[in-house]
Amino acid sequence: MVEKQTTGHHVDRSICAWFWHQYNHHRNNDQMSVVTSPTHYLFPLIRHGIIFLACTQLELPPLLPIEFLSRFADILSDYLCAGSGAGATLNEDIVKDNFVIVYEVLDEMMDNGFPLTTEPNLLKDIVLPPNLVTKVLHAVTGNSSPSVGPTLPHAAASTVPWRSTHPKTTTNEVYVNLVEQLDASVNRDGNLRRCQVYGEIQVNSSLPGFPDLTLSFTNPSLLNDVRFHPCVRFRPWESSQVLSFVPPDGHFKLMTYRVKELKKIPIYVKPQLTSDSGNCRISALVGVRNDPGKTIDSIIVEFQLPPCITSADLTSNHGTVDILADKTCRWSIGQIPKDKLPSLSGNLVLEPGLDRLHVAPTFQVRFKIMGIAMSGLQIDKLDVKNMPANPYKGFRAQTQAGDYEFRS
Repeated sequence: MVEKQTTGHHVDRSICAWFWHQYNHHRNNDQMSVVTSPTHYLFPLIRHGIIFLACTQLELPPLLPIEFLSRFADILSDYLCAGSGAGATLNEDIVKDNFVIVYEVLDEMMDNGFPLTTEPNLLKDIVLPPNLVTKVLHAVTGNSSPSVGPTLPHAAASTVPWRSTHPKTTTNEVYVNLVEQLDASVNRDGNLRRCQVYGEIQVNSSLPGFPDLTLSFTNPSLLNDVRFHPCVRFRPWESSQVLSFVPPDGHFKLMTYRVKELKKIPIYVKPQLTSDSGNCRISALVGVRNDPGKTIDSIIVEFQLPPCITSADLTSNHGTVDILADKTCRWSIGQIPKDKLPSLSGNLVLEPGLDRLHVAPTFQVRFKIMGIAMSGLQIDKLDVKNMPANPYKGFRAQTQAGDYEFRS
């Protein structure tokens, strides 16, 4: 447990035991909301099996601690997982190996219970991120080198604290990436019940000086529930729906959004189950419903075998089928071939005394589509001002499956 008391009032650790009892009682919930104890208000955030918990005795807007915990979790992941390779996520072992960094970052982010410095670029100038050299020195000598910078960054007193006065990279290029997550739910009759997109605009800026950027879209009316990085000026968006901002140096999330009530999905799954006499025959067909014009890659279909299943014999005409230790069936397809539709078939054996299967599994689908945003959002242009030379501009879009499910 990493504990940080940020105000004059001391919170007893027994509140954590009370929260843990509540958490185990509501473990089936994906994300707990605000929890009220007899003496405190608790605000939990769960990321990759790690629980971030804020505690207060006073009423306050719940989004304040939740947003702070979310920002703290993102910054820790950026600090501690950046050099661990692609796909690395924050976990208990990484936190244990970097206790000092965790406490120092938390000290800078919060002052006496109030959020202070939450911009990653500024924090990295104050608390130096761990690198390979410091890790080797610590392993050999047992001593950790100082991780706090000797001087306060100039950006700390600037009106744009997210941007360093002396950017480290000045290759004069900027990249904009649209990353969307498609959520869809199809009932057992094949009717689309829900379909929406959660998206974010990621920017990687390597521009010198003090650039001023303006990003516009061809169809901004699609966007709902927008959320901006602090660098975005709100008035231009409110008046003409364009993003005007001075970017941080490096990679950052410029904006998140939601697009509701989409009518088309790229992939369909047709499951069919029939059971009698203690056996259940299962089949599933996967195909393209609305061709997005780009290759649909990394397709995986998963479903949970009910507890009453004692054994399963499943085969497919394309890809591989694996049954994991938690009784999850994973069908790895990759890409859909042009000459045939991938199909899965097999037999499930029910436990003795059970004649029919009364619980139908839900099929979860994962995929990735590069080069397209399924919401239909398109970037019109990106203007860069206050630059001595025209920078290189790169644009990319990708869509991946989120909560994408088919009922059987």
